[in-house]
Amino acid sequence: MNNNDVLRKIRYTFDYNDDKMVKIYKTTGYDTNREQMNKWLKRDDDENYESINDKHLAIFLNGFINTKRGKKEGEQPKPEKKLTNNIILRKLKIALNLKDSDILELLDLADFRFSKSELSALFRKPTHQHYRLCKDQVLRNFLMGMQLKYKAENK
Repeated sequence: MNNNDVLRKIRYTFDYNDDKMVKIYKTTGYDTNREQMNKWLKRDDDENYESINDKHLAIFLNGFINTKRGKKEGEQPKPEKKLTNNIILRKLKIALNLKDSDILELLDLADFRFSKSELSALFRKPTHQHYRLCKDQVLRNFLMGMQLKYKAENK
């Protein structure tokens, strides 16, 4: 999955306007503007489309955590320079205060079957022998389940 898809999915799911998206970004102490955010949110075939890099998506996800859970005291976490689907899934899990059972429920909403042991492998350290990479299919279905659940709650 590309980073712009993740950003657009979060915006759509929680019904955030441009100003709210910029505000979320700024909770991390980093700065962006509405014009830049708008370029990141454009469709891939739009001439003004701009790809969001890993660091900027990590900053946004940290801001999403700040918005949903409250800002952490002290120094803000440093954004990752390289994001994986595992990191994106972990940040969304933290922001939405989800337990493993909640994630499995969201995947189930998207008609995607996944076991608890498969899920726990996604959250292990990369050096652990049972660590597994989160494939695009898993993240895509998680985002779809998230949309099905939270979009309905926001109406």
